[in-house]
Amino acid sequence: QVQLVESGGGSVQAGESLRLSCAASKSSYSSGCMGWFRQAPGKEREGVATIDSGGTTSYADSVKGRFTISKDNTKNTLYLQMNTLKAEDSAMYYCAAEFTYGYPSDRLNPQRWNYWGQGTQVTVSS
Repeated sequence: QVQLVESGGGSVQAGESLRLSCAASKSSYSSGCMGWFRQAPGKEREGVATIDSGGTTSYADSVKGRFTISKDNTKNTLYLQMNTLKAEDSAMYYCAAEFTYGYPSDRLNPQRWNYWGQGTQVTVSS
C-alpha cells in the first residue's frame, strides 16, 4: 500500500500557472511509474501525464506544450507544472502510482493504475 497526497490546486485566471505536488509515502512507488489524471464534473477520469522510472514522459494531446510532469525521487514527490491554463483544464486532479500492465501507450488509461490520491481541485476562470 502507498499513500498519495496531492496539493497545490486552486482558483486562477486563464493564462496563469499552477504547480501540483503529490507526496508518496513509499519511495518504491514514487521511483516507479506515476501519473496525473483529472476528472471534471459529469465526465470520465482522463489521463493527463505520466512519467516512468527512467524519466520517459507521456502527455494527453490537450496539454502538450503547456504541462510538464516531473518527479524528485529524493523527496518521493511527483509534480505537474501547468502553464497557460484554460477554462477546460478545470477539474479535480489526481495522482496515481503503480501502473499495472500494458504498453507505454496504455499509461494514460486510468483503469491501469492501482493507487490514487484524494485529489486537488483546479478551477480556471476565463
